[in-house]
Amino acid sequence: MSPFLLSSVTGPLSALLLGLNTVLWSIPLFAVTFLKLIIPLGFWRKICSRMLTAVANGWIWINSLNMTTIQRVRLDVTGVEGLDPNKWYLVLCNHQSWTDILVLQKVFFRKIPFLKFFVKKELIWFPVMGQVWWALDMPFMKRYSAAFLEKHPRLKGKDLEATRKACEKFKTIPISIMIFVEGTRFTDAKHRKQGSPFKHLLKPRAGGIAFVLAVLGDRLNDILNVTIVYPGVPKSFWAFLSGKIREVKVKVESLPVPKEFLGDYLQDTEYRERFQQWVNALWEEKDRTMEEMAAVV
Repeated sequence: MSPFLLSSVTGPLSALLLGLNTVLWSIPLFAVTFLKLIIPLGFWRKICSRMLTAVANGWIWINSLNMTTIQRVRLDVTGVEGLDPNKWYLVLCNHQSWTDILVLQKVFFRKIPFLKFFVKKELIWFPVMGQVWWALDMPFMKRYSAAFLEKHPRLKGKDLEATRKACEKFKTIPISIMIFVEGTRFTDAKHRKQGSPFKHLLKPRAGGIAFVLAVLGDRLNDILNVTIVYPGVPKSFWAFLSGKIREVKVKVESLPVPKEFLGDYLQDTEYRERFQQWVNALWEEKDRTMEEMAAVV
């Protein structure tokens, strides 16, 4: 079969399997969520939270199986040795495609606690998945543009305050907070519009990281700095579903939690500048790492 015909069959089949898998696992997920809501007891909610994670892991396992058998993706992963599912982690990653989420879930499956992603508030209305994210206690955030904040200055800092509140409930059970630091997927158009100083990355947003550290810094064991590269191929989600992405490179670097950066990001100007410099330095190194990973095919 020609590559064109193969991708024209693989894409729809992969999309169908992903949709069916999501709907299948959403049924027990919503049932457990209902039980969690109607019985407001702490110990019961912890039990339900663990059940919800088990259901989500079933969804991830089948998606990962499809990735290996249908899309036939080979993952080249380094740096995951020694990770512990009973520890707290802050995971920082570059963002190029929705494929990143499925890749990260497969890479960290049962190696660290279930990943909690920050989700744009508008996506709560996304059919099925929006409600699944809500049921899994994903923290929803409202992002405000610079232009919007100029017209509504009273809302400055509200999105970061929402980050702090979302993290408060994650203090009792080991979790992994996942942040796509750029805040959106990388595209050439966004890169040009930003005037990004990086070759492969958009400008990083430091505020969300600072607030997670402020709330969970005493619980976090490590920061996992993750770099994802799709060597020489289209990065779109459809390209992934169609089997055009055959290799994904993932580098995981464990970093100590910088205790000197557990300050007041909103009120302390000097602290905010130092923290932004630290994140920018992290991003400069990531840009060089992506260049090296893409060069070794």
